[in-house]
Amino acid sequence: MEDFVDNLTNGNVTEVKVILASVALALAVYQLVLISVGYGKLRPRFLSPRVASVAHRAVGATIATLLVVTAVMCLSYFEVEDNTAHVVAAIALLTVLALKVAIIRRWHSLGRFLPVLGTLVIVLLAITWLTSAGDFLSDS
Repeated sequence: MEDFVDNLTNGNVTEVKVILASVALALAVYQLVLISVGYGKLRPRFLSPRVASVAHRAVGATIATLLVVTAVMCLSYFEVEDNTAHVVAAIALLTVLALKVAIIRRWHSLGRFLPVLGTLVIVLLAITWLTSAGDFLSDS
């Protein structure tokens, strides 16, 4: 798998990982705006709460895909790094994201926890990004 990832990224595994993680983080910030419109906290004239909620779900699926691809790249190429904070934050992020998806798809009665889980996702994503992509970009 390591060779596959290396070939897929043309030997630029770290750079591709940083880009994917950065796009996921930017989309997560956009998610905050969308769900704020969906819940009626923000009321722009050009975006209805219903459309914002549908977009929120679609962008969420995109973020989940980006995070899984990035995690597979990390595990297959870098294995478990010495960066304990990064590993713990990434595992927590994927766990909370999986729980959020399970509530959306199966456990609808726990929907009241979605705002808290969404907040946890963005916080954990920011920590994961800072402990990897942030470090990489600050060294460049």
